[in-house]
Amino acid sequence: MTSGPVAPAHVSALATCAVVFLPADPPRASRVAFWRPDGSRPVPDHERIEDLTVVLPDPDGTVRGRTVPALLLPVATAVPVLTRARATAGADPAAACWGAAAVLALQLAARGRLLPGLTAEDHDAWRLGPLDAADAARVRDLAHAMPPRAHAVPLPRADDDGGPLLPDPETLLRGFLDAVADGLPRTPAAALAAGGPAFAAPAARRLPGQRPWADGVAAGQDAGVRLSLRVETTAPVGRDDSGTGPVFRAVLQLHSLNQPGLVADAADVWAGTSPAAASFGPRARTDALLALRRAVNAWGALAPLLSAAVPDAVALADDEIGELLGAPVARALAAAGIEVHWPRELVRGLTARAVVGEPETPETPENTDRQRTAAGQPPLSPGAMLSLDWRFSVGGTALTREELDRLAEAARPVVRLRDQWVLVAPEDVRRARERRERKMTAVEALGAALTGVAEVGGERVEVTATGRLAALRDRLAESADPGGRPGAAPPGLSATLRDYQLRGLDWLHRLTSLGLGACLADDMGLGKTVTLIALHLRRQEAAATAGPALVVCPASLLGNWQREIGRFAPGTAVRRYHGAARDLDGAAAGEVVLTTYGTMRRDAARLAAVDWSLVAADEAQHVKNPHSATARALRAVPARARVALTGTPVENNLSELWAVLDWATPGLLGGLGTFRSRYADAVEGGTDPAAAERLARLVRPFLLRRRKSDPGIAPELPPKTETDRAVALTAEQAALYEAAVREGLAAVSEADGLARRGLVVRLLTSLKQICNHPAQYLKEENEPRLAGRSGKLELLDELLDTILAEGASVLVFTQYVRMARLLRAHLEGRGVGTLLLHGGTPVARREELVRAFSAGEAPVFLLSLKAAGTGLNLTRAEHVVHFDRWWNPAVESQATDRAHRIGQDRPVQVHRLIAEGTVEDRIADLLARKKALAEAVLGSGETALTELSDAELAELVALRTADRPAGTR
Repeated sequence: MTSGPVAPAHVSALATCAVVFLPADPPRASRVAFWRPDGSRPVPDHERIEDLTVVLPDPDGTVRGRTVPALLLPVATAVPVLTRARATAGADPAAACWGAAAVLALQLAARGRLLPGLTAEDHDAWRLGPLDAADAARVRDLAHAMPPRAHAVPLPRADDDGGPLLPDPETLLRGFLDAVADGLPRTPAAALAAGGPAFAAPAARRLPGQRPWADGVAAGQDAGVRLSLRVETTAPVGRDDSGTGPVFRAVLQLHSLNQPGLVADAADVWAGTSPAAASFGPRARTDALLALRRAVNAWGALAPLLSAAVPDAVALADDEIGELLGAPVARALAAAGIEVHWPRELVRGLTARAVVGEPETPETPENTDRQRTAAGQPPLSPGAMLSLDWRFSVGGTALTREELDRLAEAARPVVRLRDQWVLVAPEDVRRARERRERKMTAVEALGAALTGVAEVGGERVEVTATGRLAALRDRLAESADPGGRPGAAPPGLSATLRDYQLRGLDWLHRLTSLGLGACLADDMGLGKTVTLIALHLRRQEAAATAGPALVVCPASLLGNWQREIGRFAPGTAVRRYHGAARDLDGAAAGEVVLTTYGTMRRDAARLAAVDWSLVAADEAQHVKNPHSATARALRAVPARARVALTGTPVENNLSELWAVLDWATPGLLGGLGTFRSRYADAVEGGTDPAAAERLARLVRPFLLRRRKSDPGIAPELPPKTETDRAVALTAEQAALYEAAVREGLAAVSEADGLARRGLVVRLLTSLKQICNHPAQYLKEENEPRLAGRSGKLELLDELLDTILAEGASVLVFTQYVRMARLLRAHLEGRGVGTLLLHGGTPVARREELVRAFSAGEAPVFLLSLKAAGTGLNLTRAEHVVHFDRWWNPAVESQATDRAHRIGQDRPVQVHRLIAEGTVEDRIADLLARKKALAEAVLGSGETALTELSDAELAELVALRTADRPAGTR
């Protein structure tokens, strides 16, 4: 029996298995069996498989027992697998059923529904309970929906005809719920809370001396009735000029769990005078007293009910009413299964809401015009400070600060206010009086207005926007969902913009006119460059936004930007701020200055001295690390508007999205730590779906994302076909691979911390290089022999033979410059015309290479993935080959988009070369599963792999062949 967590690679496979619960004594020793009705192994390569007898129908309808291989997991290990199976597409109905049961058990435990007791063999055990009527109904409904395979393990005894007897679904379900509950409180600190090892230690303890006490607890838990308190008043709660408040008493009521809706006062049940009293059954009094005993343990004020001849009602003093309104007593009673019902006619509960913006004023004719004027005023200055204030109300009636003070001074929970009695917990009033106005920057206030939530003193509160802030929020919401007819292209633009480009231009202009930043995150090839040029021209029409614009881009794109501006805005002056002779003297309004990230980093102070109308960061993922020198330098360059251009706003994790948007609109998302705790951790972990929606509301107005596949975006774009081409390792590669795995895992097992992570990265890099070619891994010099040593190289030769025979051109991407040079030497030796571009290629030479390829001077263009994966327009190519795999599909997609972009009029074939049975094969599977998440949340690629355990790492890198699966030697 395995006790460790299930390997991630096995979770999806187990979700498609049938599942059955195998109870044990104590419950925490129970197990969950995963099996397949067809008799195959639940996980092909798992070592811990046991035989399991199940009852299944034959094709002819005969029901009989069969033995199947099963993976048996402890309940604590199985629960995470089951909860994920519940939401997995294609999950077996039995797995989904037990997944729902696991979620129900965790929800009940989180609400404090845990009771100690003894098992049939006197072992200490926790159980779920007491259950209210709604909880009991959920258990019954789930049991009724249980599929046959979920309880297919027969009982030891047979039925009257000698056939197999299956467990009762509800009994089995209750056993599973108790098994989950039994393991939860047994933490290292549990013994301190329990005062000893009983009910705290994982090991079972027999406590036969506690049997009488345990039977009483069990009887109370399994009773057919539950209790509630109905709070009544002995005086009217309406208009009362006496000045004395109403007097309260708590009336004990019984609720039948077996007959929903059946309710009676305890006095009626004891006296038998209620028509419903007989329906509760002869055990009603006993069950009620057992439940009442738990209630008294939770709140001592109910003790008089136990000594009364008829436990029907108890008078409540003011301080007891205050306790009953407080959270501690309410939680304690709820955990004991006691609900409290207050009089409907009594106004109760103090609510508070936060308001940000201008102070609210009543709607009167004289101030309506004033509000309209405020809404039409210029937008809020990003540097302005706004107030977050509080509004309090009772029963929907707004309170003044003076009335709040009166509630506090009364020092009692029932207070006369505005000709009516109100019931408010003194603790709520105290907290309300402590709330004070606080200042927020305009951008912080805007974020609160967009999400409807702000954090005050570590507490998340709902926020209402008013005045110009509310008007700005509404205006941004309209911008985020542009409709109607788009505006016209600006004068001076020598281009015909598509409809979606015009809408993007309108959106950018609205945001930048408001003094806010934006991120245009369209797919590569959809014309972000021409849209930005159009924005610059439109902004020059308004004197308030006139001035030079700065475009910061990778060095490889300087020439492309200069050509595009000359082509689409021929009247616009362009200056390259790059190289030894760079200067900014005389930078005029309307001029566009082009610079690289490296130059900008070195000359940030000189660039910051210019009054820029607009600063645009092209391929903004270059500043995804906010702590890098490049990102810090870019933040130091001020501008009246900032625009980020990127096809991949998120490559690895949401922190990159924060880095881009926090540069464009500083302060919108809060600090990085706040952003991660408030949004990113919950979204990436999938623990809070509401966090994803809040983040979307906040980000949506400032990030515009269109894809080529979206309806109406690029209907003329030809199709793209992607093919994974598996290739076998040569004997030399296989020997090198296994040696590298053996030596690398040995080194990793002896290291820890940063050194271990470095060794993992080195191992993965070595394996990928071996998959490419032994000459790359061995660093062979002096024209090494290349042919016949690499399966990938042989496949590339075959592909090129076909591609060149068709007269087509091809882009070949690799992440290793050395591998690119080896490929060039090999192809030139075969007489194939080849060009090579990598990170060390000078800017002028890059432009020559792009022109040469576009002119058809060579059919094969070898490119370094990181240096040439963005910005270039290489639509002459009809084929794209990824010689090796990057850890992130978004990066590969950007590289593919060098050929598959607007301007391409032929279908594009994408070939990904994968060494089968290797780490590349497993990474390919991982990327295929994560492709749908690449636009939102993606794992941290190679960095995440460094955190694998030794066993998981060995599973990832082991060489697999058709006749030898991983794990064998």
